[in-house]
Amino acid sequence: MFAALLTLVLVGAAFALALRCAERRLRAARAPVTADAIDALLPQTQCGQCGYGGCRPYAEALARGEADLNRCPPGGMAGVRALANLLGRAPKPIDPACGREKPPAVALIDEDVCIGCTKCIQACPVDAIVGASRLMHTVVGDLCTGCELCVPACPVDCIAMAPVEGRTPPPRPGAAARTQVAAS
Repeated sequence: MFAALLTLVLVGAAFALALRCAERRLRAARAPVTADAIDALLPQTQCGQCGYGGCRPYAEALARGEADLNRCPPGGMAGVRALANLLGRAPKPIDPACGREKPPAVALIDEDVCIGCTKCIQACPVDAIVGASRLMHTVVGDLCTGCELCVPACPVDCIAMAPVEGRTPPPRPGAAARTQVAAS
C-alpha cells in the first residue's frame, strides 16, 4: 500500500514538473508583449515618477525590456502584479526611488490665494486646470489624475492634494482601444 502511494506521488510530481517546463517554453515562445497592452495596464497619471515622460514612454521602455516593472507608484502593487502577469515576470516591491504607493487624490486650488500665474496649467499633463493669466484657476476634478505635478509649480503654494476614495484616474482618449488590445 505504501509503495503504491509513493508511486502515485512520484508520478504526480513528475507530471507537475513536466507541465511547469511546458508552461515556461510556451511563455518564451509567445509573441512579444506590445507597448499598447502594457500602456492599457498603467494608471495614466502621466506623473513621470517612473523616470519616463509619462505612461506611454514607460510602456514602450517596458516592451523593449529597458525598464523594470516596479517603477509606477500610482499603479501600486496591483499594477506591478498585472504587469508581471502580462510580461511573464515575477512581481517585486515598488522601487522606493520612484516614490511610494498612495491613495488616489485630486488637486484643489485655494482660489483666494491663486494669483493666476498659469504655472500650474503649464505643469498639468492632462489639461485638468483651467483659468487665464492673472485670473483665478480651478481644477476640473473629473480630469485630474492626481499626479501632483502642479503642486511644486505653484509659487504661492495654493494647491493641495485631497484623497478621493474609490477613484481611478479618468480614461484618456484611446483607452478603450488599448484595453481591447490588452485583452486579446
